[in-house]
Amino acid sequence: MVVMSPSGDIARQQANLIIVSTVLMLLIIVPVLFLTLYFAWHYRQSNKKAKYDPTWHHSTRLEIVIWSAPLAIIIALGAITWISTHKLDPYRPLDRIDAARPVTADTKSIAVEVVALDWKWLFFYPEYGIATVNELAAPVDSQIKFKLTSSSVMNAFYVPALAGMIYTMPGMQTKLHAVINEAGTYEGLSANYSGEGFSQMRFKFLGLEQGDFDQWVANVKRNGTALNRDSYLKLEKPSKAEPVRYYATVQDGLYRSILNMCAREGQMCMEEMMMIDKMGGAGKESQENRERLEFQMPEAEEAGAEGNGPLGAAIPVADPQPAMPSMPGMSGMSGMSGMSGMSGMSGMSGMSMDNNMQNMQDPARSGSDGNGQETSPPDNGASAKP
Repeated sequence: MVVMSPSGDIARQQANLIIVSTVLMLLIIVPVLFLTLYFAWHYRQSNKKAKYDPTWHHSTRLEIVIWSAPLAIIIALGAITWISTHKLDPYRPLDRIDAARPVTADTKSIAVEVVALDWKWLFFYPEYGIATVNELAAPVDSQIKFKLTSSSVMNAFYVPALAGMIYTMPGMQTKLHAVINEAGTYEGLSANYSGEGFSQMRFKFLGLEQGDFDQWVANVKRNGTALNRDSYLKLEKPSKAEPVRYYATVQDGLYRSILNMCAREGQMCMEEMMMIDKMGGAGKESQENRERLEFQMPEAEEAGAEGNGPLGAAIPVADPQPAMPSMPGMSGMSGMSGMSGMSGMSGMSGMSMDNNMQNMQDPARSGSDGNGQETSPPDNGASAKP
């Protein structure tokens, strides 16, 4: 019942919207259900008083009621939807703290940068230079300005007591504006399936009075460690049921690097690539950027580190068609090496193509039966001629 009894003004308005919409729909549903039961009872076979008129086919008054009532409700729902869609837009800055207090120049605010990891949440507090894992805190009656992204797959950030859910996507940034009006500890979770650790991708949201929040910040700075690129890359690897962590210092520009998918040293950031594209490309010189454009998923990196084969390979942005290897005995067809349609045969470089072709031409030759099946040479004690 947290959704219908929240502690934040945005969530409260959303709950009211659910109630109003439900009541408007019930104005049609309840009479229809009642009339269904009434007609079944009134026109039962044993009721001889019920009027039977097989020639009846039209009633203007009935048509007006049937069409006007749903139309009025649809218009009302449409108006409410239009107004609330704009008023509760997560990108729209708050205009009130609650129903009785508008936002003024003196209203405090706090910025929080959120990164959805596998399977945990990382929170940056740029104004305080700290970060936390799986614990989010904010002062009561202060505007909370969220910026959100993801490190790997699409996810959804949701604190039912605070506001509606908002998606997080790698290489993209979404926004959410909210406020918590009552102090307390609330549940936060991932609302979009993201793999085997999804069910444990939860965090605590602390609504604190300003003095308690200041103490919480001091505690993070006192007990936290340093968060830089190296420690982030370790944290980024998939893990489940991650405990709360505090980081007393954060490397400058780390959130921006995560957002632009260039947290690893040497990678080209998305904003840099977009600038090159905007200028018309970098021409032939852009070949030097190939390695910088390779993006490695945290799951692939972990699998590679455990020796699970090609899953550890980087995912290149663009990959030219591999050339077909030269085949022994086919020197006259060397011009085929550049055919893109035969790129799928690149894995045959380790096979003796010359022997295979001879086997197909001479089925009687030892090692082939003409259908590509291997056979054993007859054991007659005779040695084969060279």
